[in-house]
Amino acid sequence: MRGKDGKVLLARTRVDSFSSINEKPVDEISLQFFYNPHTITLLLISIGAVIYFAFVRDTDNVENNIWAGILCCCFFFLIISVLAFPNGPFTRPHPAVWRVVFGMSVLYLLGCLFILFQNYRTVKNILLWFDPKLKDFHIDMDKEYGVNCSDITLEKIWGHVDVFALGHFLGWLFKAILIRHMGILWAISIMWEITELAFAHLLPNFIECWWDALLLDVIICNGLGIWCGLKICQILEMREYKWVGIKDIHSTTGKIKRAMLQFTPESWISVRWLDPKCSYMRIVALCQLVLFWQTSELNTFFLKHVFELPASHPLVTARLILIGVIVAPSVRQYYSYTTDTTCKRVGTQCWVYCCIMVAEALICIKHGQELFERTQAVNIVVWLIVQFIVSLICVIGCVMYHRYYPESLASRDISPVKTKVKFEIEVNSKFD
Repeated sequence: MRGKDGKVLLARTRVDSFSSINEKPVDEISLQFFYNPHTITLLLISIGAVIYFAFVRDTDNVENNIWAGILCCCFFFLIISVLAFPNGPFTRPHPAVWRVVFGMSVLYLLGCLFILFQNYRTVKNILLWFDPKLKDFHIDMDKEYGVNCSDITLEKIWGHVDVFALGHFLGWLFKAILIRHMGILWAISIMWEITELAFAHLLPNFIECWWDALLLDVIICNGLGIWCGLKICQILEMREYKWVGIKDIHSTTGKIKRAMLQFTPESWISVRWLDPKCSYMRIVALCQLVLFWQTSELNTFFLKHVFELPASHPLVTARLILIGVIVAPSVRQYYSYTTDTTCKRVGTQCWVYCCIMVAEALICIKHGQELFERTQAVNIVVWLIVQFIVSLICVIGCVMYHRYYPESLASRDISPVKTKVKFEIEVNSKFD
């Protein structure tokens, strides 16, 4: 009986490990009203809203009817996602927010799959239906960065510091907060510059002056974004997380402050992607992470180029925001799957995001067939080989650094699953 009980306990440990990243429960609920299910109320409000807008609004315009129908379908799908989908690894500011994010990712995936089965003219007409102004835009009208590179002046350098440079910096700050490992971040940064060189003959935006790529991109935007992001992580790691329920706070100022802090992380773990004794499979998984990140970034530029969208278009911005929000729980789930020996399945949000990444890449390949005909398959193969080799060197370099300089990890918490792994070992030794 003891052996069977031990196996059951281990099975429960594995289930809890997956549940903690796929549907994390909320601990110590202070305002029970906001966490109790209100399915009947939600049903009545939803039906009432549909009845009102279906019978009151003017239905003479066919395009407005189609648009209203699409919005209604998306609205009900997101309502269902709040009721049925998992929370994911985060619970702040509220699990319902992350259920809606998961629902939006599923909607976007379905939209990508629909576009995948259409021809280019149909997709272009859909975009023109969304925004008729796109008819007057051509991709050749985009700003060129690789012009007169030998003419280096302070005024010209400052002219390249535009709103996209700010977006570049904020993007790398966000990546640093998500990944929290300097070695992996610099591997992604270096590999992206190689990616730009490999695809510069297809994407004019990738043609840059050497000082633009080296000084503005790598050193200032990438480097400063990584440094600031890791500093924020360091500050959040040193913070003591002791939450008090809003009912236990008596001052009005304290209640307002506690309500604002609801939009901050519940806790902050010190991640450890690599350690001196990590397995080869973890190294391969991290190389895959670098490659996946490059593919996701490439999809942004190829989608914009193939369907001729300006870089500042709301559709491009909305996609970047959506992907950024989806990536946050996906990276957390991928980290647990990679480092936690008791986690045998990847989280659902990470699974959906991988499907989105592949679907976007297939859309670019299918609808940009004329564009990809300008390159040869050997160039893509060489790029993939270089990607894997460089990322492998960076990852192994980090492992060797931690092996010969173990004090670099002394002040950091080890993997958040240490307690579970230690518990599993103790259970094995007790019941075997």
